[in-house]
Formats: sequence, C-alpha cells, structure tokens
Amino acid sequence: MNVTINRQARDVMADKDELLEQVKSEKPVKNKILSLPFLIIGFLVIVFGAFMLYAMTHQHVTNNSSSSQTSTTTKTNRTSSKYVAGKDYKITYSNQGMIDKATLDKALENSNGKNISFMMDTSEDGGNMAKVEVYYNKDKNLLVERLFENGYKDDEESSRVVYDLSKEKVVDLGISNDMNYGGLPLVYKWEKLTK
Repeated sequence: MNVTINRQARDVMADKDELLEQVKSEKPVKNKILSLPFLIIGFLVIVFGAFMLYAMTHQHVTNNSSSSQTSTTTKTNRTSSKYVAGKDYKITYSNQGMIDKATLDKALENSNGKNISFMMDTSEDGGNMAKVEVYYNKDKNLLVERLFENGYKDDEESSRVVYDLSKEKVVDLGISNDMNYGGLPLVYKWEKLTK
C-alpha cells in the first residue's frame, strides 16, 4: 500500500510540476499579449505624428507659393466668374486723352463695383443690364453713368448715376436730372452681347 501511495504522490507531484511548468510558460505569453496593443498604439501615434508634421510643412509651403496665384484668381473670378469678355459682354474705352484709364476704372469700381456677374444677372436682385455708358464732365470732374436695363426703348436709360471724381463717391443716383450728359464725351461703354 505504501508503494501505491508513494506512486500516487509521485504522480500528483509530477502533475503539480507539470502544471507549474505550464503556468510558467503561459505568463510570458500573457505578458506578450497584453503588451501587443500598447506596441500597436505607440506605432500608430508615431506614424500619425509624422504624417501631421509632413502635412503641416507641405501645406505651409503650398500656401506660400500659391498666395499670389490666389489673389489673381480671386480678382478674375470676382469680375467675370462665368461670363467671358467678347462672348457675353463687350467693353469699349473711347476718348482716352480725356481721362486716365486707371482713374476711370477706379471710379467705376467705386460706383458700381464693375461687377460683370451682377450686371449680367437678370434675376430680381441682379443688375439686369443691357448697356452702360459713361460720359465725362471735365469742367465739374464728374462721370455720368447711363444704365440701360434689358428691354430698354428709344435710348432711354433705366437710371443714371453721377460720380464725383474729386470726392470719390456717388453724388446723384439719377433722382434729379440736373446733370445733363448731352455734349459730354463718351469715355466708357459696357454692352451685353448674349441675349
């Protein structure tokens, strides 16, 4: 019987040793499994950080190199975003010796914005223009703008704007007809070509 007990004790001890070996061998696996997510997260943080650094550097360089292009494009888009000169509208400068073109352009920008899209727009809040004629009164240093809406008849303007070049502002919105354009030289004309 002693032999059987000893044998059972040895078997239990062997099983115990075997279990201890399994437990010892499983701990490193559990440690490796637990540390794997931390390694992945660390790797992703490093990759994301590098990507953000690259993106910010690249964006800064791109913004610096394209800033002059953007301002030019913005000016072009603002004046005629979907309308083309010569196809949709025509601009004619005449009597160039009377007034400097830069002065005239600045005055037109101040008085009506020289916004081609607005003038072409036939909606209720658009300009609905067919033609704009600008006359120059040299004695009073004024521009008289005759605005013709689509459908005008018999050379009758829809409204008139008087711009004072000295004050750099509109002084009359055509309410009074004191400013006669008759006999004044035509210095600028905008015409809508498309119907």
